[in-house]
Amino acid sequence: KGAPHSQKKWPAPEASVVDKSKIYGGEEDAWDQNTEQLFEQNPSWEDVRWLKKEACRDLPLIVKGILTAEDAIEAVNAGADGVMVSNHGGRGLDGALATIDVLPEVVEAVGGKIPILLDGGIRRGTDVLKALALGATAVGVGKPMFFALAVGGENAVANLLEMMRRETEAAMAICGCESIADVGKNLVTRHPNGRVGKYVRSKL
Repeated sequence: KGAPHSQKKWPAPEASVVDKSKIYGGEEDAWDQNTEQLFEQNPSWEDVRWLKKEACRDLPLIVKGILTAEDAIEAVNAGADGVMVSNHGGRGLDGALATIDVLPEVVEAVGGKIPILLDGGIRRGTDVLKALALGATAVGVGKPMFFALAVGGENAVANLLEMMRRETEAAMAICGCESIADVGKNLVTRHPNGRVGKYVRSKL
């Protein structure tokens, strides 16, 4: 039997930074094994204030990883110029809520003070429309771009973005939206009890 998880000895940060051969040579379980050692493990809102004051005076500071109304408010108070609703692909906590589920409470908490970006699960133009309808200012597209780049290079990425633009415009047209200003949360609904099933319309 292996040692209990609490007894596992993680490599020192220096080892992860200097000896990358294990990561790229296939000796680790995953390409990003131990890469958390490259980053600060306990950042605080004071760090965000310092970044805005000292490092991002003339640059917009976007705080990524917001999943609650409380953190959104903290980010605004710390001087963030924008927030990105993101669960980092579940790499931090695989049981975290989907970003589309927490977006409404973040939007309500921010109250229009700063832009709100969203990433995670954006694969089609309809996904873009849903995020905009629930209050996102813009969305991030990660994995689809990487996949396109790997398969077809720069041209494939350009084609992907054009495809998503066309899909978004088509979805807007079907929903009767002539512009982004017409997109609202009335376009989005949920199945009863939050699960897929027979949808029963209310009686008129």
